[in-house]
Amino acid sequence: MTESVRFALNHIAAPRKRLPEFATLARSLGMTDIEIRNDIQGVAIADGTPAETVKQQAEAAGVTIVSINALGRFDLWDEERAAEAAALAAYARECGAKMLVLCPVNSWDDRRDTATRQADLRRALGQLAPVLSRARLIGLVEPLGFAESSLRFKRDAVKAIDEVGVSETFALVHDTFHHFLAGETELFPERTGLVHISGVEDRTVARAEIRDGHRVLIGQADMLDNVGQVRALLRGGYRGLFSFEPFAESVQRLGDIAPALKESMALLQRRALS
Repeated sequence: MTESVRFALNHIAAPRKRLPEFATLARSLGMTDIEIRNDIQGVAIADGTPAETVKQQAEAAGVTIVSINALGRFDLWDEERAAEAAALAAYARECGAKMLVLCPVNSWDDRRDTATRQADLRRALGQLAPVLSRARLIGLVEPLGFAESSLRFKRDAVKAIDEVGVSETFALVHDTFHHFLAGETELFPERTGLVHISGVEDRTVARAEIRDGHRVLIGQADMLDNVGQVRALLRGGYRGLFSFEPFAESVQRLGDIAPALKESMALLQRRALS
């Protein structure tokens, strides 16, 4: 097993911070990798900051942009999705990002049957592969554990990637929150390119009712077994990053999130490596 857990920070953890301040926060915690997002209003990249500026700000802070999060509804391919994918891939290349997160359709309004969803997933992977390859990016497929998600299980993503023959271009996101919600037991450490970590502590909410807003930092009361998941991934050979991705307002509104992050990091380092 590795001697330490390698952490990264997703901008959703501190969405009110501008990119330079956010990158400085990560560095203050000993991290050298961050994830930026295209869905946070008022900060890069949604505020229109040019990719070259983002690259310069990251380099000045001494961090690497591990991914842009995310191309949504990627498995429902059409002209709009193709244009969005091309634009995001170009931006990722120009800002120095290494990977692009890909999230499936997540809506009860999605009336496609299972066979159609599977066919659409494979078509999307085939269409995305050359776009990502030209930009020298890895596509990170992130199954979402919500019941309404069109792609809930990592095994379905792996099967589709292999059948399309694009395993060199795509990897998985193992999200500890979505892994729990999906009730999935299989791990694919050798196919995983990034791990998202967050905790849930509210045991009064039924599993089917747990949403992003319940996602906090990982503490002693975590009910997702982040420690067990991290330990199992490491023992399975995963050597990549574990990126904090808490969505709860209680976390995002912290005036100084650094102490809470340090506590969560220390807990995982201590217990997952034991």
